[in-house]
Amino acid sequence: MKRVNHFGLPLFVLVFTAGLIGYLLGSSRDQSVQESQVRAASLNQATAGDQPAASSSKTPVYSPVKARARGFYAPNTEDLGPNEMRLIACGTGMPTARPKQAASCWLLELGNGDKFIFDVGTGSNERIAAMQIPYNYLDKVFLSHLHTDHFGDLDALFVSGALGGRQKPLRVWGPSGDTPERGTKYALDHLRKALTWDLDGRKGITDPRGYHLEIHEFDYKGMNHIVYQENGVTIRSWPAIHSLDGPVSYSLEWNGMKFVFGGDTYPNKWFDEYARNSDLAIHECFISVPDMITKFQFTPQSALSVGTQIHTAPEAFGKVMSRIKPRMAVAYHFFNDYDTETGIYERVRSTYDGPLSLSIDYMVWNITKDDIRVRMAVFDEDVWPPPATEKPQLPDATQRIPYSNEIRNGKLDMKNVLQPIYDEINEKYKLNEKQD
Repeated sequence: MKRVNHFGLPLFVLVFTAGLIGYLLGSSRDQSVQESQVRAASLNQATAGDQPAASSSKTPVYSPVKARARGFYAPNTEDLGPNEMRLIACGTGMPTARPKQAASCWLLELGNGDKFIFDVGTGSNERIAAMQIPYNYLDKVFLSHLHTDHFGDLDALFVSGALGGRQKPLRVWGPSGDTPERGTKYALDHLRKALTWDLDGRKGITDPRGYHLEIHEFDYKGMNHIVYQENGVTIRSWPAIHSLDGPVSYSLEWNGMKFVFGGDTYPNKWFDEYARNSDLAIHECFISVPDMITKFQFTPQSALSVGTQIHTAPEAFGKVMSRIKPRMAVAYHFFNDYDTETGIYERVRSTYDGPLSLSIDYMVWNITKDDIRVRMAVFDEDVWPPPATEKPQLPDATQRIPYSNEIRNGKLDMKNVLQPIYDEINEKYKLNEKQD
């Protein structure tokens, strides 16, 4: 088994991620002493540079002048090695999104510069934005299925990405359905139609290149079928068992490493076969049945059906992982709280004793052939869109759809107030823009 490093959380990270005190990044409970030592060492390292040196003949060093290794990930501060993957959890929760956990979304970055989004569930778009990645690089989305907690923020990523600097179509891959109306193309064609007013209102005003969807629908019944192959990256799909025909799981292979995303699925023989030999495998691990009854107020009958048949119970998640034996197993699709995490952990550990991450939003995994490093991201809540990678294209004003006479005649006269703004901008940028 390759080495896996687990880093404790610095104190100020705990402020950003309240409620994570009980969070487990390690493998089994019998490693708790060793993990406590790792956490203590990490905290000591994080604070050492701020303390006066012990009595010595040398001048005390109160402030370091060189960067040191940190136990957290800060976006845009670390190089990604040419043989390295970085996975960021942008949504780990349940269909009822909440501030602490958005719905399913996973951002995978490769050392060759490629970036892939697997699912973009409700609430996840702001997590993607927090990573401060230019939107031109965030143009590839792979959907596991069409529940809103797996694609409910696609419209937000589509429009806000174009506004924020994506100057190319948003490319989306997703499965067909057992009828055309249940497939990805049908869903996204109609999503585009639902955005008619939004998109028409931007014509002739902003760079138009990003307001296009490029849809790649593939057969959900394909067995380990290649659905994407570019730049040395191969992505395959196979069927998942969830709700209706149509859901899929994915694997991504690159540079001798393998990442697997199960989406939502009952344990199945295809995942058991095709997810083996993975470096990191994500599989749903739904909230426990007792918590569904007490926390979500499900009837016992519904909790049993949803928690064990439509989704994967923690005990079943553990059995899946004990069979495929990934270098790192990642559980998601439950509310990870101080009073639910222990139950999930113990149920998983009843059937699995390998490396395990019980995921939470903003969790980060750096993966190489020799090591897997697990941390939390520290993010800026005041983030603005990062710089565009290309020069914006001027909009064609002739494409602008005008107001009706009735609406246009409702404008108050602001020309005198606004003219100084035009004068300032025209002078600064050598333009000759005029008010409407």
